[in-house]
Amino acid sequence: MNNCSLCPNFCKVDKAEKTGLCKTNGKIKIAKYYLHKFEEHIISGKNGSGTIFFCGCSLQCVFCQNYELSRNLRGKVISVNDLADIFKELEDLGASNINLVSPTHYSNKIVEALSIYKPNIPIVYNTHGYENLDVLKALDGFIDVYLPDIKFFSSSLSKRYTGKENYFEVASKAIEFMANKPIVFGDDGLLKKGTIVRHLVLPQCSFDSKKILDWFSTIKDKAYINIMSQYTPFGDIKDFPELNRKITRREYDSVIDYAISLKIEKAFYQDFESASEEYIPHWDY
Repeated sequence: MNNCSLCPNFCKVDKAEKTGLCKTNGKIKIAKYYLHKFEEHIISGKNGSGTIFFCGCSLQCVFCQNYELSRNLRGKVISVNDLADIFKELEDLGASNINLVSPTHYSNKIVEALSIYKPNIPIVYNTHGYENLDVLKALDGFIDVYLPDIKFFSSSLSKRYTGKENYFEVASKAIEFMANKPIVFGDDGLLKKGTIVRHLVLPQCSFDSKKILDWFSTIKDKAYINIMSQYTPFGDIKDFPELNRKITRREYDSVIDYAISLKIEKAFYQDFESASEEYIPHWDY
């Protein structure tokens, strides 16, 4: 942590002295943990996914739906032992799994917590996809289910919305590694091991979504994909007028039709009405 390289930013800061590009120091900070029922049905199950929302983010999308968290503007500092206790509490509440949201910049601390208490339910790594492959390989033995985003194909789009021109190059390699996790379902119909790739269709970006589907088709037998319609204008988008609207049904349907044409069968599609702020959690801290 005195030369941080947990994510592909490789900012190399000493987190005991200053914050990294993820907006965090070496301390764990969370905004909420609870049983979350609005993930994919094979993740949430009957009781909900035991979801922990971590503060800070190594990607920093301008349109982030969890903007206050990603910029580390709120939250509660906890210890590694506290995090292990949260794992157990969620498990005791009947969680289908432990769902780590934005875990990248805390991955070393998460391993410490899992070494203290490893739940008897799957561990879900819920990430933006911009991952250090070497760190992923080190984590792999602790993770059962990967839930990565693949946000952009175009380097110009990723540079415009995140400042990172190499997003697809990095994220695609990371997800191709994740997709090697064999798909395993339990008797309850829930995913116990495997990968679900998420893609959020953005306004005026259906062409980019189709490029992403071309790429995903090369791993379509090894992972699921969730093509999401839930984009809602949020975050710091005053300088990005194209983002100040929801997507149209035509934009979304064109992407779905393209996925079908590519014979992508392991796919989830969202109700078009999912584009609403009501799906953004109310933070506890």
